[in-house]
Amino acid sequence: MAHSLIDRRFYDAIVEFDHSEEAREYYYHVMDTEVECRGKKDTIRNQILRTYSMLFCDDIGAVPGQEAGPDEVEATADRLHTGTMGYDRKHWYRMQHHFPIIDDDNYDRFAALVIADLAAGPLRDAAIHGGDMLLVGEANPLQMTREEREKQTVRTIEIGGDMS
Repeated sequence: MAHSLIDRRFYDAIVEFDHSEEAREYYYHVMDTEVECRGKKDTIRNQILRTYSMLFCDDIGAVPGQEAGPDEVEATADRLHTGTMGYDRKHWYRMQHHFPIIDDDNYDRFAALVIADLAAGPLRDAAIHGGDMLLVGEANPLQMTREEREKQTVRTIEIGGDMS
């Protein structure tokens, strides 16, 4: 993936997307940027969607190289939580970032937010300095029993290198 474009400025543009024309322009500029890898042209958008798909490959039945679509992103968005084990509503990643609806218009922006946050956003800083992390949990942790919450396991996911 073109890591030089997935930086704090890109993360900030996604967060400010609804409030700033400049942020929207920068977001679209990065997402539509063509890159070449092993002689094949691709866009940052496609690379982000493939990387997001990797996060949930077991859950959505994705094969390597498959891009996440609107249905996959929407179905998995409520499974992302920040912090430590033992979830509550304030740690739901999707709601922290005001994505009450994920559809054809914004699924790629949500996927980009997750990847940019892991690569260069406050989530990366929190993981390095504070021990907080992005957790993949049940679809609705509030519906889980105490035993189910206690039996959850944490998976470490490394995102690095070439994702194409």
